Amino acid sequence: MRQEGLIIAIDGPAASGKGTLARRLAAHYGLNHFDTGLSYRAVAKALLDAGQPLDDAAAAETAARALDLGTLDRAALSAHGVGEAASTVAVMPAVRRALVEKQRAFAETPPGAVLDGRDIGTVVCPDADLKLYVTATADVRAKRRWQEIVNAGGDTDYATVLADVERRDARDMGRADSPLKPADDAHLLDTSEMDIETAFLAATRLIDEVLAKKKTI
Repeated sequence: MRQEGLIIAIDGPAASGKGTLARRLAAHYGLNHFDTGLSYRAVAKALLDAGQPLDDAAAAETAARALDLGTLDRAALSAHGVGEAASTVAVMPAVRRALVEKQRAFAETPPGAVLDGRDIGTVVCPDADLKLYVTATADVRAKRRWQEIVNAGGDTDYATVLADVERRDARDMGRADSPLKPADDAHLLDTSEMDIETAFLAATRLIDEVLAKKKTI
């Protein structure tokens, strides 16, 4: 079901289910997909690999401008420590400006795209055809993240993961530049008591309504 020129923006906090939903929707509608969080993780990893401090704004901006979105390795960037480091560099305005340029270019590449992150509907693609804000309680999200880590062979406890989730929420929602918040015209999708199939069906109903309106214009 390929849809030319369709842009779907999905925002939400960590472990809300937005990434899984975004991948399902992209596959269903024949669109490109990009997890924008990977770009911030890649900048953080570049600093870590080079032994540079995470608060070095100049080095972070240089890494962001040199980044090629087509070469990101999800597996290498999925480490818990890289995610924590990413939320540190993500508060830097120069890093955000550099990456937003690249993310917008990706979104505008045919046939269209599903982007997920924390400022897609508010900053990256404010004119997206549909905006979703996917969320869940901190407790539910921490349990999901803890289960992912355990299933991958990691060793951590729930309390530590919950503290990490709450700390990232505070950092993402409280930053001065592009804070995490729903766009004014975003549809709220609370997945606290939803499985992925339920969330997917709810999202496709909204998208199909947008497509139906496009056809009548």
